[in-house]
Amino acid sequence: MIVEADGGSRGNPGPAGYGAVVLDPDTGAVLAERAEGIGVTTNNVAEYQGLLAGLRAAAALGADVVEVRMDSKLVVEQMSGRWQVKHPSMKPLAERARTLAGEFSRVTYTWIPRERNQRADRLANQAMDAQAGIAPKPATPEPPAARPKAEQDGLFATPRRMSPAAWTGAHGDPTKILLLRHGQTAMSAERRYSGRGDVPLTELGRAQAAAAARRIAALDGLGPDTPVITSPLDRARRTAGAVADALGAKVRVHEGLVETDFGDWEGRTFTEAYERDPALHDRWLADTSVPPPGGESFDAVHERVARVRDELLVEHAGRTVLVVSHVTPIKALLRLALEVGPSLLFRLHLDLASLSIVEFYPDGNASVRLVNDISHLD
Repeated sequence: MIVEADGGSRGNPGPAGYGAVVLDPDTGAVLAERAEGIGVTTNNVAEYQGLLAGLRAAAALGADVVEVRMDSKLVVEQMSGRWQVKHPSMKPLAERARTLAGEFSRVTYTWIPRERNQRADRLANQAMDAQAGIAPKPATPEPPAARPKAEQDGLFATPRRMSPAAWTGAHGDPTKILLLRHGQTAMSAERRYSGRGDVPLTELGRAQAAAAARRIAALDGLGPDTPVITSPLDRARRTAGAVADALGAKVRVHEGLVETDFGDWEGRTFTEAYERDPALHDRWLADTSVPPPGGESFDAVHERVARVRDELLVEHAGRTVLVVSHVTPIKALLRLALEVGPSLLFRLHLDLASLSIVEFYPDGNASVRLVNDISHLD
């Protein structure tokens, strides 16, 4: 498959975004598109993020051999091994790209002029616009003759319920993902960093899981065939099990949905972690590429959750899927749908046992339908 990727920054550093397109090498048909605003960073970092997104999308489609085409001479030469990666901000990105490339039989890198990379460039600019709150240009309307006469005249026999696709211009049947956060644990009740520690649900947490199960089981179109996919940690698996029992469905574990590894901060409160290393804690809050000591950065979580998202869209295209996970992976999925930068991690609150709903369309569009609903806990 062919991957065209690009990234840009308005200010360098400044508000940045990336775009990537996967193409059929024989027909040139677009197989997948990816775009996202990534906050404030440099052109080169954004270009690497575009490369990573394109490789992930190609992997999700089952590609074996990939030709990457970019107008970034720097990225092409570095990934081809002819130039060294010297800048500290790009070394981890280049390493992640090499790791992703190692999953294919062969990956080649080709430099192309900017005018031949317009698809990826357009997506990157759309992502930067969306991040800045700039409305997209309206699509060219179809000719009146292509629509039924009643629609041309504005006449309908019965009112139509408008779907998000009618407003966004999205095409195809969406994959609807129900995002359920696990119920309460002792560590969440005490507001401690709770990552990979496998703590059980409290009595209240079990009651929250049961309430969420009743709510979800009452939704239309769900039943024994609904995929229920959960983080491997006990608190998520117990919550997922409650919903699966209510639906008569089976639970499948996905390691990619596990919570952030907080390393040495696991089990500590915000204040306790800060007091251990104030400077590092401040950098961690200011830069999502910085990991806790012995832990995992939010950027790393975002990348693995993006891979999970891509897998789900291929495996369960056009269906409804229940994902039971933790606060950071759920925020990552919402961030992917909204195409916004990492500031969402710190500005969006998700309660325990809360339900959010997002739809991903096959043409790359998405619609967030619900966020942090806890009405079932009243």
